[in-house]
Amino acid sequence: MNYNIREIQARDNKIVEEIIRSCLLEFGGKREGTAWWDPDLGRFSEIYNTEEKKYWVAETAELEIVGGVGIAPLAGAENDRICELQKMYCIPKVRGTGVSHKLIGTALEHARKYYDKCYLETFGNMNAAQKFYEKYGFERIDKPLGNTGHYGCDVMYIKQLTEDSK
Repeated sequence: MNYNIREIQARDNKIVEEIIRSCLLEFGGKREGTAWWDPDLGRFSEIYNTEEKKYWVAETAELEIVGGVGIAPLAGAENDRICELQKMYCIPKVRGTGVSHKLIGTALEHARKYYDKCYLETFGNMNAAQKFYEKYGFERIDKPLGNTGHYGCDVMYIKQLTEDSK
């Protein structure tokens, strides 16, 4: 299946919020310390609107939104050259179709323009997602970075985006 990856628009906010909430329910994420309680959930086009902070959606030829991913500076990071891969979710029927690869490819390519490292947080029971991130060079770390407010996430990763900053 062919997917179009584009920046989020205001008309997409509600459907992306619904996708994220349904995925969180699927993996037991309707609890404090997760994206479920994020006060900006549903305000993507307003929040992700600078060069350093973007959100992309994947849509089918029929214009159905099936997933999304964001890049933003890591809140509370000691280094302003660290971004966070945020709210990457796809609906179940498109998992395994390549759409996630297109989304993360778009996000990481953009992130390399502004950041040296990319951080992410996920759930321990999201095994397929963890394998996916590792395939893209994310390395598991023992403790959270920054101050994302997502203390309900128990698995953290970091990825080097540039060759020259270790």
